[in-house]
Amino acid sequence: MNKRVYGIIGISSIMSNWNADFSGYPKTTSKGDVFGSDKALKYPMKKAWDNQGKKVLYIKSMKLSSGKDGEINVIPRSLKERYEYIFNVDDLKLCKDSKVILSNLFSAIDVKNFGATFAEEGNNISITGAVQIGQGFNLYSDSIADEQQILSPFRDPTEKPNKVKDSNGEQEEAKNSTLGTKIVSDEAHYFYPFAINPLAYKEFAELGVTKGYTDEDYIEFKEAALSSATGFATNSKIGCDNEFALFVETDINTYLPLLTKFIKFEKRDGKNIIELNCGELLESFSDRIISIQMYYNPHTTNIATDIKGAKKYNIFTKQEV
Repeated sequence: MNKRVYGIIGISSIMSNWNADFSGYPKTTSKGDVFGSDKALKYPMKKAWDNQGKKVLYIKSMKLSSGKDGEINVIPRSLKERYEYIFNVDDLKLCKDSKVILSNLFSAIDVKNFGATFAEEGNNISITGAVQIGQGFNLYSDSIADEQQILSPFRDPTEKPNKVKDSNGEQEEAKNSTLGTKIVSDEAHYFYPFAINPLAYKEFAELGVTKGYTDEDYIEFKEAALSSATGFATNSKIGCDNEFALFVETDINTYLPLLTKFIKFEKRDGKNIIELNCGELLESFSDRIISIQMYYNPHTTNIATDIKGAKKYNIFTKQEV
């Protein structure tokens, strides 16, 4: 691919939890700003590619394992086991050809996009990804975290039962069903910056282990960036949707700052308002910009921008608005 791409990916979270910390609450900075990590965005992309039958290396997968006592347990595969599984390798220890390993790594779609750190069985390989995604901050100032109590249909067998008396004397009675919690944001809107540099793989292409980052790779990333969050409907992620995306394609020698610095979000008259004020910046690179594309949901969102020449599309139908 002979161009760079800069942009923004927007995720809405309605009565759901896009990225929780270890307490279960939406992840925040030390200053209290709600944000989502790049891993939270990459994971639905990996799941989407995995569901499509593409090779994905850095994703959790399970296997059956026999314990010493004969029990069969379900455990996650190690990185070595995952590599052997998706590339049909009997034993990674027996592979002494780093070129073969590198070629295999670059054939995994997640590695091709996001890079890899692979330190297994004498192979210490580091690949800086062509696609770099920053942290996604929630720009909706009225976002509130809500803790909901959930009643389980089962009691906790480890708790001691209550002692009660009836006509037959004292007997034991099980305690009530256990309570759980589910923590969600009533509404949050995360915006992630990203940049794509196809020259990241120049040296690996010279080694003959990859053709580099191609236009086909970019198309697959773009499709995942527009739909993977919506398609990833787990219990905590139901209500999380792809709501916005901006793609600014430039020539290979153009460098732009993070475009999320120029974005604002507010709600007005029942509609989401996404404001983009980077028109002056992009105008100064007009002779180097190939195209500017915006994707959003026109039924819920209005775009206010000073960017000239941008094409707007429905993020779900991909039809021009």
